[in-house]
Amino acid sequence: MLHVDLPTRPEFKALNDVRADACVSIYLETTPLTQDSDASRIELGNLAKQAREQLEAVGFDKRRLAALMEHFDDLAEDEEFWSLQANSLAVLATPDTFRTFRLANRLSPSVSVADRFHLKPLLRAITFPNSAFVLALSENAVRLVEINTDLPAVTVKVDGLPKDAASAVGKSTLNDRSQSGRIHGSEGQNVRFRQYARQVDAALRPVLSGRETPLILAATGRLASLYRSVNSYPDLLPDGIETSPDRVTDAELADAARPVLDAANAAELSALKDLYEARASDGRATCDLAQAARAATYGAIETVLVDIDAIIPGVVDEQTGAISLAEKADATNYGVVDEIAGRALANGARVLGVRKADLPGEGDLAAILRYPL
Repeated sequence: MLHVDLPTRPEFKALNDVRADACVSIYLETTPLTQDSDASRIELGNLAKQAREQLEAVGFDKRRLAALMEHFDDLAEDEEFWSLQANSLAVLATPDTFRTFRLANRLSPSVSVADRFHLKPLLRAITFPNSAFVLALSENAVRLVEINTDLPAVTVKVDGLPKDAASAVGKSTLNDRSQSGRIHGSEGQNVRFRQYARQVDAALRPVLSGRETPLILAATGRLASLYRSVNSYPDLLPDGIETSPDRVTDAELADAARPVLDAANAAELSALKDLYEARASDGRATCDLAQAARAATYGAIETVLVDIDAIIPGVVDEQTGAISLAEKADATNYGVVDEIAGRALANGARVLGVRKADLPGEGDLAAILRYPL
């Protein structure tokens, strides 16, 4: 499996609440190929040096700075850590704490120093993951396949997963049409299929628990509909792969799954764009930074889409939401788009990190409001 550890939404909110004398946020590209990890270590060292220089420029306490840099030195020496990587790495550090997250999507290298973390790049990772699971389910077999961008699909070992439908319910076959109480014929087969589906769902729970990774079902006919009726995983996509997976390889499943995943992401974005346009006519949507900052401060944002690549340095007033922009980023300011996203999240809004081309409007964000300001 690709080594990914995304923050859950409660963890993301907790990171958003962190305030410290120095919060360093570093993002860099990594590789799951252990033999190629040295370049990522060097890049981390270069970005950490930039953070140190920013803090030295504002006269940061030398002992606190030494404690902060010690975290990066320790990480650079951790051989096991670098042998288990994904496509990008997020490093969030203060002199007292150090967190890392391995990400499936590719992020551009960046470093930010402020009194709070720069979290917007993480939003993309939890908004539209570049990975998914495929549940290949048939009467004859079942397997869980993990797919990731730029990596081969792999079958995931799942303890307790039934071998097939018949053995799951203690039968040699499900095609026996003899009567046995009410369980016989096509009605009996439905009952057995449902029992089989429940066992599959139960086996998957420990593997999928706490995740938000999309699950795509590859199955046909009654078994597909019966599995959906008992599924307990909230991120099972409504569209699936409508073919029997018995003679389909993991790689072929991955090829069939990617259009399903892309379509689900596109449909969600399209629905949000339509909602933005509808709300804009009522004064309940904006792409203006000043209005969005005020709305986020007063809890008026319902949903906000932010450009994950936009870094606009400045400060947002804690009480009024008024923006004061800065000419360049340094250790005395932070990204105002990031701050707007964080305040919206703290007030219960849904926050999505997207590319510039996916934003409605002409700004660096698009906010859908609960009420007009």
